[in-house]
Amino acid sequence: MDLTFMRQGYQNEGLTKEQLRTDPFLQFEAWFKEAKEAEPIPNAMSLATVNHSGAPMMRTVLLKLFDDNGFVFFTNYKSRKAEQISENPNVAVLFNWVALERQVSINGVAEKVETSESLKYFMGRPRGSQLGAWVSDQRSVLSSRKILEMKLDEIKRKFADGKIPLPDFWGGFRIKPKSFEFWQGRPNRL
Repeated sequence: MDLTFMRQGYQNEGLTKEQLRTDPFLQFEAWFKEAKEAEPIPNAMSLATVNHSGAPMMRTVLLKLFDDNGFVFFTNYKSRKAEQISENPNVAVLFNWVALERQVSINGVAEKVETSESLKYFMGRPRGSQLGAWVSDQRSVLSSRKILEMKLDEIKRKFADGKIPLPDFWGGFRIKPKSFEFWQGRPNRL
């Protein structure tokens, strides 16, 4: 399919050096606040990792915390992304805020967060999401959805009487940035 006719004319005035904050974390925070008003899921970020052969893989994850120490997301530690991070912690993330004609690309090193931080986040999740963390057997092939639903019923019975504990195979990663790139669309792509 030929897509060469598709064009997007950017309307924003762009980003000048004078408008750019010297601290990239502060620049990200300012843009993120604007993205919260303009985008349906502003914390969605594309996470790139590489496998043991060096082939890149990308998927969307949700940013759950950011501060001067980095950018945090949570996942199953048995997932492909978690295994790839443990083999090679160099990662990249991309925030694509289409409505604002902006992108932020961050390259950095991912490391597991403290268990206490994972626990704090996990305990604040809806009960259904907590159960889902226990049920999701990453990377296994199921012959039918019925198996997943049966496992969910089993986990619901197991934890029917109280709080759902943090699985030892689930937690967060913090991406410590090495570099940031802020891109702003503007007329004529200049």
